[in-house]
Amino acid sequence: MKDQEIQMLVAATSLVLLILLTTVIILFVFFQKRKLKFILEKKEAEKRYMEEIAKSQIEIQEQALQNMSWELHDNIGQLLSVARMHINILGTQLAEENKEKLNEVSEIVGKSLQEIRLLSKTMNTEIIQNMGLVKSIEVELDRFNKLNFLVATLHIEGEERDLDIKEEIILFRILQEFFSNAIKHSKAKNLAVHLNFKEDKLLLTAEDDGVGFEDDEIEKGSGLINMKSRAAIINTEFTMKSAKNKGVSLTLSYPYKK
Repeated sequence: MKDQEIQMLVAATSLVLLILLTTVIILFVFFQKRKLKFILEKKEAEKRYMEEIAKSQIEIQEQALQNMSWELHDNIGQLLSVARMHINILGTQLAEENKEKLNEVSEIVGKSLQEIRLLSKTMNTEIIQNMGLVKSIEVELDRFNKLNFLVATLHIEGEERDLDIKEEIILFRILQEFFSNAIKHSKAKNLAVHLNFKEDKLLLTAEDDGVGFEDDEIEKGSGLINMKSRAAIINTEFTMKSAKNKGVSLTLSYPYKK
C-alpha cells in the first residue's frame, strides 16, 4: 500500500472517528438537556402540587372559620341578645335594691355580645374582604386592647394601596397566627404592628416583648410552619427572629402584583 493511500485511510478513519465522537457528544448534551428539563418540570409539578394542597387546606380552614363566625353571630349572638332582653324586662319587675346587681349582669352580657360580634368579624372572610387588610388589623388590635390581653399598637407608613383581596386574607391570617402565639404563649405585655407601603412592596412587621424562644424549641407542625406555607403561596418573604426573653419579631415582605 502506498504512503498516499495510507494517509488517505488514516484521514478517512480519523474523520469517521471525529464524526462519531461529535455525534456522541451531541447526543450526550441533548440527553443531558432533556434530563435537566425533565427534572425541572418534575420539581415544578411537585411545587404546583404542594401549592394546590396548601391552597386547599387554607380554603378548608377559611370555610371552617366562616362557619364558626356565622355560628357565633347568628346563634350565640342571638341567644345573648335574647338573654339581655329578658334581663332588662326582669329589671322592671324587681325592687330597687336588686336592680343594681341585675344591671351589672346585663352589662356583662352586653360586653360579651359585643366581643362575640367583634370576634366573628375577624373570622369571617367576607367581612375581611369588605374591611380590607388595614381595617381588619385595627379591629383585631382594638379587641386585644379592650380585653386587656396586652397593649397593642398599629403604625402605618406610606400611601395605602389596594391589594389582591385573597392575598390580603392570607396576610391577615399569618398575622393572626402571630397574634395568637403572642397572647397564648409569649406572656407579652406589648404588641406592635408596623405597615410600610413602599414603592414595590408592602413590608409588615409585628413584634412582641414576651419570653421568646430558641430555634430548636419550635415544634414541627406548629403555627410557624403554617405561617411559612401561607407566605410561600403568595410569594412573600417570611422572616421570624427571636431569642430567649427578648420577644419575637415577624417580618413579611409582600411584593405588589402588577
